[in-house]
Amino acid sequence: MKTLPKQPLLPPQNTALRLGATGFVVGPLVDSLHNQCLLKYDVAPITLPSSLSSSVDPLLASSWVVPPLLAFAYIVLGYILPRIIEFLPIPKEDRLDEDDFNENKGKLRNKALLAVSSTAAIIKLSEVLQTHATIQLGAIVLNMDAGMKLQLMALADACQWVILDRTPAALIAATVTAFGGPLSELPFVSAGFWEYIPQAADYTPLAMIQPGGAVEGLLSSAFGENYRDLTLSSITGPCYFAVTLDAMALARYFYSMEEEK
Repeated sequence: MKTLPKQPLLPPQNTALRLGATGFVVGPLVDSLHNQCLLKYDVAPITLPSSLSSSVDPLLASSWVVPPLLAFAYIVLGYILPRIIEFLPIPKEDRLDEDDFNENKGKLRNKALLAVSSTAAIIKLSEVLQTHATIQLGAIVLNMDAGMKLQLMALADACQWVILDRTPAALIAATVTAFGGPLSELPFVSAGFWEYIPQAADYTPLAMIQPGGAVEGLLSSAFGENYRDLTLSSITGPCYFAVTLDAMALARYFYSMEEEK
């Protein structure tokens, strides 16, 4: 039997287009499940009001800046980052032959659908945790401080990884993105594209930078003199983890469609 070739570092054109289109259209819809309780868009906002009442949160609250950013992110997180991580000395996925790959196309499609729906559920969970001071589970009352929220979100992420993937490469990619994803927002926050509301802004990643030196000069040039005051929300880290697994599952399915040709 013929073994399928190793995937190239850059995605084939159709795979990239499908990933980008999914990020462009589906990404903002999923992101809108929690962003109303986290941040406010100041540049090119999009608001789709609810038909029920003006007092009800909008059905969609985003920005025209978000779709192209998520289109790019889905290509990088779903395809390019996993290919880079494959260069690390970690266990690799088994290479499938053509017959096995054809049999798995249906499973890849189902996993992609499960990935999107589970990511939406995890992002909705972040909204629930963010908007409740306490949550009661039977006789147990959980105080929703930042630590508890992160623990519950990490548990949800771990369950998603076990169900969808279980590969070391995916775990590494999603973990790296969980830390790096929020930091990638700093240029947009400093430029005024969006800002985290006070109730959610609990993470100042640049506050520990000591005065003086080349690092401070570089950060001041990039983000302004008040770069230490730039605030993010810690709960977005686990959301980035889920989005990465989501994008990877979609990339596997879209790449399988290339093999049909």
